[in-house]
Amino acid sequence: QVQLVESGGGLVQAGGSLRLSCAASGRTFTSYTMAWFRQAPGKEREFVAAISGRGGRTDSADSVKGRFTISRDNAKNTVYLQMNSLKPEDTAVYYCVADASGYYSSYYYRGDEYEYWGQGTQVTVSS
Repeated sequence: QVQLVESGGGLVQAGGSLRLSCAASGRTFTSYTMAWFRQAPGKEREFVAAISGRGGRTDSADSVKGRFTISRDNAKNTVYLQMNSLKPEDTAVYYCVADASGYYSSYYYRGDEYEYWGQGTQVTVSS
């Protein structure tokens, strides 16, 4: 069982920055593909970014490329999402997710690839 606890959400003005953190339990964190998804009110959940177990590969949605960066610190069992140049349309609940299969799936952008989900943290960007 993997537990994920997100932190770092909040209210920020457009153009500002936030860094989300996600602390994971488990002794094999380096084998977990980690990702962030988000869901805005009335909208479908969408993929934001993913990172492989040792951090050698990352992928992100076109809507956040150049603004958001996913990273991880395996010594701390933590994954991060650095969000810069935030826009009102980035307002959503952000979820940290984990795939403990040990592989980086070709379907990293699909929510059903991830067995473990955090509770979510709210990010609100005001205009």
